[in-house]
Amino acid sequence: MNIKLTRDLMQKLPKTDLHVHLDGSVRVDTIIDLAKQFHIQLPTMEPTELRKLIVCDENTSSLEEYLRGFDIVNLVLQTKEALYRAAYELAEDAAKENVRYMEVRFAPILHTKRGLNIAEITQAVIDGLKKAERDFPIETGVIICGLRNMDPSISVKLAELAVAFKNKGVVGFDLAGSERNYPAIEHKEAFELSFKNNLNITIHAGEACGPESIFQAIHYCGAHRIGHGTHLFEDGDLLNYVNDHRIPLEICLKSNVHTKAVPDIHSHPLDFYIDYGIRVTINTDNRTISDTTVTDEYMLAINEFHLDYPTIKNVILNGFKSAFLPYKERVRLINETLRELEELEKDELKTTIKMKENL
Repeated sequence: MNIKLTRDLMQKLPKTDLHVHLDGSVRVDTIIDLAKQFHIQLPTMEPTELRKLIVCDENTSSLEEYLRGFDIVNLVLQTKEALYRAAYELAEDAAKENVRYMEVRFAPILHTKRGLNIAEITQAVIDGLKKAERDFPIETGVIICGLRNMDPSISVKLAELAVAFKNKGVVGFDLAGSERNYPAIEHKEAFELSFKNNLNITIHAGEACGPESIFQAIHYCGAHRIGHGTHLFEDGDLLNYVNDHRIPLEICLKSNVHTKAVPDIHSHPLDFYIDYGIRVTINTDNRTISDTTVTDEYMLAINEFHLDYPTIKNVILNGFKSAFLPYKERVRLINETLRELEELEKDELKTTIKMKENL
C-alpha cells in the first residue's frame, strides 16, 4: 500500500504509548505554576532557563545524568492537586495526537515528601486520568514502579499497592531507576507478590546494561514486557526466546540516545528488531525530559530507518496487542483501530488519486 508517511498523517493515526513516565512528562509551564501555587523553590522560575535544566538532548552523557531532571520536577509533584493536574494534562497532550490508549507509570514513593501516603498519591493520579478519559478520546491505565536503587522492601510495599489497586486503575507493576549496579533479582520478592496476584509485569531492562539484565527480568522476575530492551540483540538465544514468546519491547528512541543506551540514533537496533519479527512498540518514555511526542518518535523511526506504511501499521497494532488490558478489551481496541486505519487509508488514497489527476 503506497501511502506517504507525512507528519500530518502520523499525527492522525491511532496510537498507543505504553511506556511514559508521569514525572518525566509534566509541562514546563505547569511546573512553574505549581511552584508558585504551593510556594516551592525552583532553581529558576524563568521558563527558558528551567527548560534547559530539565530537558535533555544528545549531549546528555548517561542514564544517571538523564535522571537528574526528575529531581526538579518532583519538587512540585507532592500534592494531590499537582498529581491530578499532571496526570490530566499528560492524557490531554496524548489525546491531541490521537493516542487512543496510554499506560502512565510512576513511583508513588517519590511523592510522599509533603505527607501524602502512597494510596492517596495513586488515587490522585488515577482520578486525573479518569477525568481526562471523560473529556478526551483516550483510555488509560497506571503502572506502579518500584525503584532499583531503593531498598527491595520498598518495592514490596509498592507491589502490594499495585495489587490493592488492580482493577481500580492500576494495570501493572514495573521496576525503574538506575539499572547499573542494581540488578532486578534483588527485588524478586516484589515480583513474586505481583505474579501470585496475577498482576501484569514490565521491567526496565537492557537499557544501561546488557542482555543479562533482560534475562533476569524475564526468567527471575516474570516480566511480560520489557522496557527498552535495547541490548537484547547481543544475545541471539535470548532474542529468539523473546521473539518466540512474543514478549513485547517498549522502544523509546529519543531517550535511548539521551541516556546513551545507544551512541546515536543510527546505532539503534529498532530496524533489526522489526525485520526479525520482534514485537516492538514505539513510546515516548518522557515527553518533557526528552522533548518528544509519540508522533515525534514515529517520525524519527520513519526518517531514520526508512519504514513504510505497512511496517508502521504493524508497529501501531503491536502497541494495542501489547496493552495490559483484558483480552476482550484489547480485541475491541484493535478492531476499532483497524476500522479507523481503514478509513484513513481510504482518505489518503483518494487524496493521492486527486493529486495525480491534477498533474
